[in-house]
Amino acid sequence: MTRVDPEEPETALATRAVHAGQVRDPLSGAVMPPIYQTSTYQQEALGRHKGYEYARTQNPTREALERNVASLEGAGHGFAYASGLAALDTVLKLLKAGDHVVCGDNVYGGSMRLMEQVYRNLGVEFAYVDMRQVAGIDRAIKPNTRLLFCETPTNPMMFLADLTAIGDVAQARGILFVVDNTFATPVFQRPLSHGADIVLHSTTKYLNGHSDMVGGLLVTNREDLAERLGYLQNAAGGVPGPFDCWLALRGIKTLPLRMRKHDENGRAIADWLAGHPKVKKLYYPGLPTHPQHDLARRQMGGFGGMISFDVENVSLAKAIVEKTRIFTLAESLGGVESLIGHPASMTHAAVPKAMREAMGLTDSLVRLSCGIEDAQDLIADLERALG
Repeated sequence: MTRVDPEEPETALATRAVHAGQVRDPLSGAVMPPIYQTSTYQQEALGRHKGYEYARTQNPTREALERNVASLEGAGHGFAYASGLAALDTVLKLLKAGDHVVCGDNVYGGSMRLMEQVYRNLGVEFAYVDMRQVAGIDRAIKPNTRLLFCETPTNPMMFLADLTAIGDVAQARGILFVVDNTFATPVFQRPLSHGADIVLHSTTKYLNGHSDMVGGLLVTNREDLAERLGYLQNAAGGVPGPFDCWLALRGIKTLPLRMRKHDENGRAIADWLAGHPKVKKLYYPGLPTHPQHDLARRQMGGFGGMISFDVENVSLAKAIVEKTRIFTLAESLGGVESLIGHPASMTHAAVPKAMREAMGLTDSLVRLSCGIEDAQDLIADLERALG
């Protein structure tokens, strides 16, 4: 179990992004943490070793990543996994048959697929609600509800959940509160300070930031949850390899810098889209016209680079995503390069069509992940595609 020293002097997030959780290599003094590419470790004698026995259980490179992200989120414990879904799978393993989960109705399609196609078959019950409405969350809670799970901002509708209000409900009811913080990152949002018990990240996205690895991570301050998550991490074995951990740790060093540029580009592109006649609806919490803009300003330190917009019809949406030259048509998000996607047929194809339409996720919705390129070049690229 990776533990972060709570008495470590508080430093700025940008400083912790570069240094937190990393130990100089005792052999050479290497500035970058080494990639411990090993499956096992030499033991000095029976029952005597240096704290490492087998790489599924412990790996120094993985531990450095876990400590680093935990520090950024203000957490005492971190646990890395082979993907964001492997991290969510571990959260759901905290439950048993007959338990009930209240989940946001606009979460990543893969998260809903895992819940509906795997854990419902194992006897776990799920209810999906609009997490913009705290009263609706409260009504959905049943005597057997054990977990509240939300994303904020959501993928791809950019809805926000009031973390403090939901945290108060969870605490009053004695229910576990888990937040997927992938879109905002700890640079712009720290859910533990609003009452969350566990924070989840797809490290594939903004934390790594370079689209060259897949991973997930959980952090918590609760000792009881940390003990159980550590056990499940080892018992189920869904851990990342050391090279992927090293790539994520490398990427995090520039996370605060990158997030500022993602945010700058996101604001500029959203402002431009807001005035385009072919854009019928625009979803970006940084715009004053977003219905939850005030909550975004209170809860977040920035608005990020994720934008969704609706156009006239699916034919135009298809033409847009296929005609951009700088925006790349691809799954995923959060890399230094800009990506464009069609959620209804890509990231959210597993979500039932009726549920997609109920939340406004139409077949004519386009999603942007604004990278760190020049904003005017990105706008010109979209202008060509929309034209």
